[in-house]
Amino acid sequence: MVLPIVILLLFGIMEFGRIFNAYLIITNAAREGARAGVVGASDAAIRSAATATAGTLDTVAMSVYITPASYLRVRGASLTVEIEYPVRVFTPVINNFTGDPFVVNARTTMRVE
Repeated sequence: MVLPIVILLLFGIMEFGRIFNAYLIITNAAREGARAGVVGASDAAIRSAATATAGTLDTVAMSVYITPASYLRVRGASLTVEIEYPVRVFTPVINNFTGDPFVVNARTTMRVE
């Protein structure tokens, strides 16, 4: 009687760990992309830096948004790199609560040097 609840709790902890891991990875990727952009990299180089840092994630599924475009960046202005990544939820009951896929967002803003 208690076993289904324990199993659901265990799988919930594992799903949370997978989602949190993806969040940490894309947060670091957004930070690396923003750092590349504020020192003068192009939009393609920013995307490349962000996806290179993504490590174990599927970089094809990762969406990278850069604001403003490279020709509008001036010294002292803000540069924002936002990354969205869909995480598939495998546990059947949990995906009813979280949605499948669960989209994880990370945004980093830095000042252009």
